[in-house]
Amino acid sequence: MTDFLQLFFSGMATGAIYSLAALGFTLLWQASGTINFAQGEFVMLPAFMMLGFMSIGAPLAVSFAMTVVLAVFLLGWVFKRGLVDPLFKFGMMPIVVATIGLSIAMRNGLRAGYSAEAHPFPSLFADKLFNIAGVTITLADVGTFAVALILVFVVQAFMTKTVTGRAMQAVAQNTESASVLGINVPRMIFYAFAINAVLAVAAALLVTPTYLAKFDMGESLGNKAFFAAIIGGFNNSRGALLGGLIVGVCENLAAAYISPAYKDAVALVIFMVVILFKPQGLLGKKVERKV
Repeated sequence: MTDFLQLFFSGMATGAIYSLAALGFTLLWQASGTINFAQGEFVMLPAFMMLGFMSIGAPLAVSFAMTVVLAVFLLGWVFKRGLVDPLFKFGMMPIVVATIGLSIAMRNGLRAGYSAEAHPFPSLFADKLFNIAGVTITLADVGTFAVALILVFVVQAFMTKTVTGRAMQAVAQNTESASVLGINVPRMIFYAFAINAVLAVAAALLVTPTYLAKFDMGESLGNKAFFAAIIGGFNNSRGALLGGLIVGVCENLAAAYISPAYKDAVALVIFMVVILFKPQGLLGKKVERKV
């Protein structure tokens, strides 16, 4: 039982990281009606940005703040204006294809232009252990889960309780009607991409100390985050948290009790089961979208 609890709690910390990346998928879908398949690389790039700032002497906190500003510009404004805006009028499929191409370009560009090696990254949390009833829990695990939980519920509250959040959802549901009602459509869509960029930097800050900064770190993270978003419910921010935790815990248990070789297949298997029996996700709601 102790081993099971150990695996369970460590899996929750891993799942919390998946949840933050999955939250980006659900946020963009809720607020702008788009899907970004470069989400994993949007986590990878800020990790290297922070490393770059720290290499010139900036503390971790300052590096994080500067990376947030840079990410909002590059992964928010430039991404929206340079890729999404020109393709948005042609529907979803061109955006999907373009973001897949962008993810490949970002991975290979970083490998060729910077390094293919894995780089260590300082942890936000102290190297401290807690022993509770024989189960060892690290401060990093607790902190990662707590930060993810707070961010998920803050985003959920923003989207449902504020005028701006509801306006962003109205834009995603029907752009023309939102414009008629006086909503600034371009601004609302930019807000969605800017918030997604901030979440990506937060995810990078939490995931990189464990997985190291590497050009392909976003590939697996992006895939599992997408599956987590679908599992929890693509139109529900809390579903991103639930889906990420399910994937993280099940991965750990499968690696320990079945075989490590099956660890990366767990998210896909759960995704397929959920899609077959509840296509809208565990917490998702059936929504009719006008096209």
